[in-house]
Amino acid sequence: MAEHPSFTLAGLLTVGGTTGYIRTRSTPSLVAGLGLGASYAYAGYLIRGNKDYGTELALGNSIFLLGSAVPRVIKTRARAPVPLGLAAAGALATFYYQKKVREFRYGV
Repeated sequence: MAEHPSFTLAGLLTVGGTTGYIRTRSTPSLVAGLGLGASYAYAGYLIRGNKDYGTELALGNSIFLLGSAVPRVIKTRARAPVPLGLAAAGALATFYYQKKVREFRYGV
């Protein structure tokens, strides 16, 4: 069940990065969207197969997503919807996956 957020974020980030590239010719959007989307997809694959480090990879991806969105939120003074959506998704995913990592590691 823990793989669903990873696969969802993989799809959303891939589509969002591609859309950002098509609309504004932003190569960083394309690279980040496809790269982070592929990494989330791989994390989901690891989690689904009950393999090692799947939740840790998803947590790292989530922290990276949140960390890359916060400067954009600050720059736009929280008026642009895309950085706010990325920050919200990153924050929720970070919370979810840190909880899963703690559950798997410590049984809490």
